[in-house]
Amino acid sequence: MVSKAKVIYSCRECGANANKWSGQCQDCNAWNTLEEASAPSSSKNNRFSGYADQGLSAEVENLSEIKSGQLTRIGSGLDELDRVLGGGIVPGSAILIGGDPGIGKSTLLLQTMASLSQRTNTLYVSGEESAQQVSMRATRLQLQVDKVKILCEISLETILATAEKLSSDVLVIDSIQTVFTDELQSAPGSVGQVRECAARLVRFAKRTNTTIFLIGHVTKEGAIAGPRVLEHMVDSVLYFEGDSGSRFRMIRAIKNRFGAVNELGVFAMTEKGLREVSNPSAIFLSRHEQEVPGSVVMVTREGSRPLLVEVQALVDESHSGNPRRVTVGMDQNRLAMLLAILHRHGQCSLLDQDIFVNIVGGLRVMETGGDLAVVAALLSSFKSKNIAKDWVVFGELGLSGEVRPVPNGEERLREAAKHGFKVAIAPKGNIPKGGIPGLEIKQVSILRDALEYF
Repeated sequence: MVSKAKVIYSCRECGANANKWSGQCQDCNAWNTLEEASAPSSSKNNRFSGYADQGLSAEVENLSEIKSGQLTRIGSGLDELDRVLGGGIVPGSAILIGGDPGIGKSTLLLQTMASLSQRTNTLYVSGEESAQQVSMRATRLQLQVDKVKILCEISLETILATAEKLSSDVLVIDSIQTVFTDELQSAPGSVGQVRECAARLVRFAKRTNTTIFLIGHVTKEGAIAGPRVLEHMVDSVLYFEGDSGSRFRMIRAIKNRFGAVNELGVFAMTEKGLREVSNPSAIFLSRHEQEVPGSVVMVTREGSRPLLVEVQALVDESHSGNPRRVTVGMDQNRLAMLLAILHRHGQCSLLDQDIFVNIVGGLRVMETGGDLAVVAALLSSFKSKNIAKDWVVFGELGLSGEVRPVPNGEERLREAAKHGFKVAIAPKGNIPKGGIPGLEIKQVSILRDALEYF
């Protein structure tokens, strides 16, 4: 009989080990932090060695003598995905993709595998769906999958052995929460199983130069399920976002060792799968037939791309002692700060008004370049004064009432001019010397100057 591997319980807060599980860690007194893990083997060739089990040398080298070379990237067949990854797929990288159920994670990777299979050796591992279900999806999407190999398996040892036997260049695990290893006694999806399986898959990717895509479930808070260390293990972390009532999907890079973070890729869900949106500014602009109060267009920036986004505000008299402050697509604390700046430096009080702010298109604006546009939308709704459809506004507001410049201001202005806008209200520090052909730029340096236009 084969003896079972010894199991210990490790505290995720302080790292202390215990021989049996208990509700409280005896070292740091934290509750419910003990998680199952495998005890390290006394053998020199254990699975944590990183070199002995891979036949690699652990010699010390001078960093200056190592030839870095140029990264060779592989096109995924989807330009928006390549943009988020920094220009393409890097061989030997581990990429984690998370998102709500039904948002299109499996569809995205199946389309990617169909494209990559024409140039590389691919293996799609499905732990949640049968081969017939995956085949039905490929048929519905009209994908050319004659060279895509599929394996319906959840045993990690079997998956790694099959991938090595087939010499796979690209490997998809759908999903990491379904995979388990025999070295742990816990069920698939537990913290210990997810952590151990992901660690071994990442080591396999580095050893064999195989690109691995890991699909991860998300919790009700929107974070990827499993231990936080899962995101530290992989090279890239992508989040698939989208409103359930909208056909548009956005994929955002939260971590990327081979490119810039906060890049945004935009897709539209159609009957034939995900279709790339090459001009995402068009979906974030409603283009009213008539000018309406409370609607302002701003230029935000996602990664390396400027985007035109419509900001809508509704200011209405409150009939309760506690006026409402509701935001969709922006930080509510940021709105509270802007209202205080408007009251102090703009002599405009909205303390007795219900305020609703919405970023059109389901986009979430995290940068500060939209401050001036939000204030303009609030004043437009409060005064019932229309702002011209061909105006665009951006700028950051400081607590002393100054309008501060934002990064890449000239690119934002050029993007606005490209989409037919005629007037831009922008910070003085972002005005290019030669101006922008076809665009009249009104420069502002303090909030009082900007209020003259709203």
